[in-house]
Amino acid sequence: MRPAGPRLEHGLGSRAQPRQAGGRAAGCRAWASPPSGRAKCQIRRGKGSVLGASGQPPRTCAPCDVMSNRWRWPAAPALLPPAPAVVLLSWPPALLSMKVFRRKALVLCLGYVLLLLLTMLNLLDYKWHKEPQQCNEPAPARRAPSSPQQPHFQPRSDIRSLYRPPAPPPRQRQLVYVFTTWRSGSSFFGELFNQNPEVFFLYEPVWHVWQKLYPGDAVSLQGAARDMLGSLYRCDLAVFQLYNTAGAGKNLTTLGIFGAATNKVICSSPLCPAYRKEVVGMVDDKVCKKCPPQRLSLLQDECYKYHTLVIKGVRVFDLAVLAPLMQDPALQLKVIHLVRDPRAVASSRIKSRHGLIRESLQVVRSRDPRIHRMPLLDASHKLNSKKEGGGGSDYHALGAMEVICSSMAKTLQTALRPPDWLKNNYLVVRYEDLVVDPIKTVRQVYGFVNLLVSPEMEKFALNMTSGPSYSSKPFVVSARNATQAVSAWRTALSFQQIKQIEEYCQQPMAVLGYERVNSPEEVKDLSKTLLRKPRL
Repeated sequence: MRPAGPRLEHGLGSRAQPRQAGGRAAGCRAWASPPSGRAKCQIRRGKGSVLGASGQPPRTCAPCDVMSNRWRWPAAPALLPPAPAVVLLSWPPALLSMKVFRRKALVLCLGYVLLLLLTMLNLLDYKWHKEPQQCNEPAPARRAPSSPQQPHFQPRSDIRSLYRPPAPPPRQRQLVYVFTTWRSGSSFFGELFNQNPEVFFLYEPVWHVWQKLYPGDAVSLQGAARDMLGSLYRCDLAVFQLYNTAGAGKNLTTLGIFGAATNKVICSSPLCPAYRKEVVGMVDDKVCKKCPPQRLSLLQDECYKYHTLVIKGVRVFDLAVLAPLMQDPALQLKVIHLVRDPRAVASSRIKSRHGLIRESLQVVRSRDPRIHRMPLLDASHKLNSKKEGGGGSDYHALGAMEVICSSMAKTLQTALRPPDWLKNNYLVVRYEDLVVDPIKTVRQVYGFVNLLVSPEMEKFALNMTSGPSYSSKPFVVSARNATQAVSAWRTALSFQQIKQIEEYCQQPMAVLGYERVNSPEEVKDLSKTLLRKPRL
């Protein structure tokens, strides 16, 4: 009789475990020896094989009794179906990558929805807490009352900073050239810009070109003058060093620039503590000459701070010379053409002939030798006598008027039929209109260059044209009597000199509204005005 013991559930497809004595379950998972010692039994998960002594599988596999460590004969053999094989399933690589991609996409979508939800909540919070404010003044900061012991916390930043209007684009620089000639009232006209706190002003910088390239004639120096202006309008003040006449190895300073002693930028803080740029008032050249000389790089840094740059010059003769600068979209140069009665210009040139003899020689060399000319000057005139220091100086002073008026005629003809680069960029200002009605003229000029006229500037222009008399100093800007400034030439020139100038300058005089005289009596009759409305 076979010993009682737990039965072995055949077939690995079944999950039943063998029952053993003492209520403990275990499986036979190791090699076991039957009582005969000639058969081996091996049971593994998923597979079963029994090897007999002869190498052939026996009919049955006897389990072992774990508790008694005895071999137990199996029950009668039964025909059992073969154990099903366990199949291990695995995902193909393409399906695995698609599955990972779907998971990532889901996470991104959830994050995007969460971000939209937070943004909408912030917008609602901003709308609910928004308060009406005045547009002209900022709203006062509101702070909750707190005791001294309570710390003050910085208010949290909100979404409002993200929806502020964008900053305005940088202001376009306004570049202006005052196109004129000697003794046209340009020094006084330049002060209207020199005194403006918003203007960087340069007084006749082309003077350095003429001094360095002397004795070149006026026409041959026009190209060099244009190149220098192109550099200065870009605040490249190192161009002054190219025409430095101080000698080799010496660097030019701010006080070495022509007209520096009356330049408001050079004589004001931060370059010099003598004056302040925002205060309107004339500069004393004696005080400014005591300012410490500064490097040109410091003046160049000041140039970049200003939105309006004005250069006054008398050494550019033809407006066509400035055409490349006016066509340059990076510059957008505007030209103010300051004109004056040629007879008054000639009278002032004779009065200051010794100071202009060098420039007059350079201008006279530019005359066209093919043109037939009238005899120069009246030998009996007092300004031509050697006793008064006349002679050759008067000859060149009036001889230069031929070149000046010829160039002016070309410019005015261009202005009457303006090309595209000149339209809306050219303004004619008569000196006579400026001294007779300074407030109206200053407003017209400032409006052309997009500047605001302050009450201080209006008062300055009015005071400069309400002086007690006509100044006897030719190169000093001072308050002058307007009536005397307009008609002083009628008592200073002879009738022959007047007719000679009218012959040279008849074309520009007709365009600008200066009437010619027919007799000496008409010249002396100061009650009769010789001004009419100009064609420009």
